[in-house]
Amino acid sequence: MSTSRTNLAAVPGITVGHATIEDHGTGCTVVLAPETGLRAAVCLRGRATGTRELDVMDPRHLVERIDAILFTGGSALGLGAADGVMRWLRERGRGLPVGPMGTIPIVPSAVIFDLGNAGKPLGWPSPDDAYRACDNAGADYPDGLVGVGRGATCGKAAGIEKMVPGGIGSWATRFGDVIVSALVVVNAVGDVRNARGELIAAGRGSDGKFVDSLQYLASGGAPLGDPERLNRNTTLAVIATNADLDRVQLQALAQSGSDALARRITPYGSLFDGDVIFAVSTAAVKPKSAMQVDAIAALVVPEAVERAVRRG
Repeated sequence: MSTSRTNLAAVPGITVGHATIEDHGTGCTVVLAPETGLRAAVCLRGRATGTRELDVMDPRHLVERIDAILFTGGSALGLGAADGVMRWLRERGRGLPVGPMGTIPIVPSAVIFDLGNAGKPLGWPSPDDAYRACDNAGADYPDGLVGVGRGATCGKAAGIEKMVPGGIGSWATRFGDVIVSALVVVNAVGDVRNARGELIAAGRGSDGKFVDSLQYLASGGAPLGDPERLNRNTTLAVIATNADLDRVQLQALAQSGSDALARRITPYGSLFDGDVIFAVSTAAVKPKSAMQVDAIAALVVPEAVERAVRRG
């Protein structure tokens, strides 16, 4: 059963904003929580991650809610853009109350390595760019080669020169009162497949046909074709729900979302990917069970992956 809005903002209170930096072929995307914040947890699946302030989402951590999530290009150089999100939130009195000092906004962040992917001069998002993304945030926003998806690519396992555009995609579904939505940034080593297992975004060989990354690697092909260029990858995702899940259950939801990504991206979670999956909740409705939410996420996340690489 679908919901009337089919993006991450199908969960009421959540908004999304992009800032695209065409001069450098990069950008950033912010997910803003409602003013009351979001329960949140995270799963780190990749082995080459670039992140900031993920400890707050450990179920044992003091901080119970986050105020925003930032996805940014520029690898670790782009992490400083989170300062712009914090400034935007603090100006509006949002964040963890700390008495006379006001608030400290809680903004977990993750990066993709897109430096040079778009064939433009190197650059990365700044705090001002992330601030602009917050100003742009709303319930309706575009998918594709925008925001953090601008320089995203995939299909690189057989060589960087074979990479094709990736992007950012969203989808949402509702069963009864429970809504689950997803936003996925595809900047993977691997390829993207549809529900039938067919390649829909992958590098191409000299004959013009798709190069199957799994087959290439399984046959002993050199990863990415060049050991000096093993660093232009990562899939990032946010799974959002209105279901009342605690942070331990949200951590399990993030892990389930990672499993769903592996059904569309092959290979997934490689040594050269920095895959990070967030799960957030407004805790507005009671689900039948936590497994219900996991099952809906298994339907939503793969569709968001496909929409990240579809054109037209």
